[in-house]
Amino acid sequence: MSKSLGNVISPQEVIEKFGAEILRLWVAAEDYRDDVRISEEILGQLSEGYRKIRNTFRYLLGNLYDFDPAKDRVPYEDLLEIDRLTLHQLQRLIQRIRRAYESYEFHILYHSLHRFCTLDLSAFYLDVLKDRVYTCRADSLPRRAAQTTMHEVLMVLVKLIAPVLSFLAEEVWQQIPRGEQDPRSVHLCTFPDPQERYSDEELAERWKRLLQVREKVLVALERARKEKLIGNSLEAKVEIRATPRLYDFLLRHQAELATLFIVSAVILFPAEKEGLGEGEELEVLVHRAGGEKCERCWNYSESLGTNPSHPKLCPRCTQVMAEISGN
Repeated sequence: MSKSLGNVISPQEVIEKFGAEILRLWVAAEDYRDDVRISEEILGQLSEGYRKIRNTFRYLLGNLYDFDPAKDRVPYEDLLEIDRLTLHQLQRLIQRIRRAYESYEFHILYHSLHRFCTLDLSAFYLDVLKDRVYTCRADSLPRRAAQTTMHEVLMVLVKLIAPVLSFLAEEVWQQIPRGEQDPRSVHLCTFPDPQERYSDEELAERWKRLLQVREKVLVALERARKEKLIGNSLEAKVEIRATPRLYDFLLRHQAELATLFIVSAVILFPAEKEGLGEGEELEVLVHRAGGEKCERCWNYSESLGTNPSHPKLCPRCTQVMAEISGN
């Protein structure tokens, strides 16, 4: 910026248009070892990034409304694998952000947090979690396990961002279900340390392979959507033909695959490498799911209405409703 050229943007202008949080975020997001740039476009992009982070926090808070950490917390060993994977990823994030603060590389802080909220949480964990959070009984182990993980993630994230997004962090902190021993302000907390008990490299490596398969399934689903074969992904039944080694691996996780891909059904078949494309380990075929749509979970099932009391519910939702009503 040059005063003589008249292209100066004053901090007050930024605060009035975008807010003080965006000004602080801009300072943190810039790598001061290079030329520091500012413009309406840059501030607009940061505002969008800020909204994604804020909306992630809002979603986490919204799903913790009935969670009391003193009573409802689930022990680590009882969490589902995808919950433990997220806690493992959270420890890696803590390490990266603490290093960024200690080395004054604040741009790494912003980009790491934004990536975690956008990709690891919104595009994966929270997306897959919706079925469990919305369709399981409120006090069931799967739902409480999900809430335990979300609570841990949120507690850590607000502490990590507090020096930069101080208003947002405090606003969220005042709404988080907390214990009596927790400070009254996030700014009285110490930074979280990585918890070795949450680190599981073997689990992360195994799920890395599952996520690679998921990426191929998502591509096939998007292609089927463009071809008007399906609309929502729950309208799909996915058929996977995999080489023997990959087939055996997927077979061990078959119970999780439909939820992981957010489809109504997954069918696995072994296939020889020669029968697939060159260098490929699997082939994904998408079909329209059979049966009818469950009004409660939106999954398609051919066993709808097995209980006359709930003619438009799938067997799983029928069971949940029976547990709720005590029948």
